[in-house]
Amino acid sequence: MKKTLLVLAVAAAAGVAHADTLKKIKDSGAVTMGVRESSGALSYTLGDGKYVGYHVEICQKVLADVQKQLGLAKLDVKYQPVTSQNRIPLVQNGTVDIECGSTTNNATRQKDVAFAVTTFVEEVRIAVKANSGISNIAQLNGKTVATTTGTTSVQTLRKHERATGVDFKEVFGKDHADSFLLLESGRADAFVMDGAILAGNIAKAKNPAEFKIVGEVLSVEPIAIMMRKDDPAFKKAVDDSIKAMMKSGDIAKLWTKWFEQPIPPSNTKVGMAANDNTKAAWANPNDKPMEEYAKK
Repeated sequence: MKKTLLVLAVAAAAGVAHADTLKKIKDSGAVTMGVRESSGALSYTLGDGKYVGYHVEICQKVLADVQKQLGLAKLDVKYQPVTSQNRIPLVQNGTVDIECGSTTNNATRQKDVAFAVTTFVEEVRIAVKANSGISNIAQLNGKTVATTTGTTSVQTLRKHERATGVDFKEVFGKDHADSFLLLESGRADAFVMDGAILAGNIAKAKNPAEFKIVGEVLSVEPIAIMMRKDDPAFKKAVDDSIKAMMKSGDIAKLWTKWFEQPIPPSNTKVGMAANDNTKAAWANPNDKPMEEYAKK
């Protein structure tokens, strides 16, 4: 009996995981967008349940296209904050329909979820206090390095060829703002994370000039919008909408808006131009995982 119930439970879970998201949206007139509270200018909160950023706005445009495709007079978009730890389970179990944060598309994650075409190719870097004297990986020896729970950045740092023999202590923030606070308060000597997230948190700091991004590029990572696996109709709808933005130049305009112009709440600039890898992803849309970028 217990075995039968277990089989049914697994089947039910698989049914949610392989849901027809377009049908779910059409039947309910609602969709849930996963958002981040402090993922730099990609996805962050202004408080009072308001979320903004480059990926949030891309997803809003995607969902407007989905609404049109489904012929819905109204679509109720719900915002669900997610963390690095819970974002994949919440997509898998049907709580979140489309995750619009700062998620790296890699081969391991592709076994559990699907990714839209890449909208940003990130470079993982190191943020330090400007007066720290730290400018490269070797100088992290004996230091305390912060990163965010559930992210891949410190693993990436440890695997880097220049990190051989470098011994550092790890401390973990519950989210990116918490990790940056570890650096800001002096509890960490460095914060290793996606460059855009570092730049976004520095831009929002009390005194941005006190921090700088240094060192070698630790890895190149395609960042993409995440969805449930094995739902080709929804993936096609999302991809088609993003590809249209790439073709029209709207995605480049959104980049300029969020990364090169003053943004709320403090009207500071992140000041980060799109890198060559990102421009190449816009010119030739693809959902290749991170491992493809590592191939020489």
